[in-house]
Amino acid sequence: MVASSRSCSWPALLGQLIAGTDLDAQDTTWAMDQVMSGVATQAQIAAFMVALRAKGETPAEIAGLADGMLSHAYRVQVPQRAVDVVGTGGDQAHTVNISTMAALVTAAAGAPVIKHGNRAASSQCGAADVLEALGVALDLGPEQVARCVAEAGIGFCFSPLFHPAMRHAAAVRREIGIPTAFNFLGPLINPAQPDAALVGCADLRMAPVMAQVLADRGVSALVVRGDDGLDEITTTTTTSVWVVDHAT
Repeated sequence: MVASSRSCSWPALLGQLIAGTDLDAQDTTWAMDQVMSGVATQAQIAAFMVALRAKGETPAEIAGLADGMLSHAYRVQVPQRAVDVVGTGGDQAHTVNISTMAALVTAAAGAPVIKHGNRAASSQCGAADVLEALGVALDLGPEQVARCVAEAGIGFCFSPLFHPAMRHAAAVRREIGIPTAFNFLGPLINPAQPDAALVGCADLRMAPVMAQVLADRGVSALVVRGDDGLDEITTTTTTSVWVVDHAT
């Protein structure tokens, strides 16, 4: 479990959220550690995620949640600069899995890609579904994924294998049935923590929040949102882009 230098409790954090008070990263790291450790009850998880969503998540809160999840993850060491191409989903557009196709093209063009994803939750197909249909093995561990990146220029981290502690929140997420902070954490918890990313975010309020988290981590990134609501660069109208440049 994550050590905390001060006392945190669910009543204290929930009280702050209900009052509309922002939490700091240490607070949300503690909360996520409670969830990932299996200590938090289903009621506590649901109350926290709904209250946080109702208040509106800040960059510090999202960063703390991501750090809490990563502390329970199996990590991947990629010995070179790499990029993730990923979207949050949730645009309800039922498009094909564009980010996975883009990741394959990116790798073919010579940029190492370390992708992280899962099966479909609400869309027609997730990254894992697409890659599995193409014959890609999903049950690879950290060393095998790193080898794929080194030898083939692309590797895939199947989220349930690298974030097994997420099982503690799965039932709650399914039962409450509304977007929560969990819907925006996927692009931020890649087990390899690549230093570049193209991130699609359908939520207009959350796109700059995610860009700020990536900036604070030193990641060079483009966060994009089609102005038609897609979590992609769209072809039907303009696209909003948040640029995070840490190039040297």
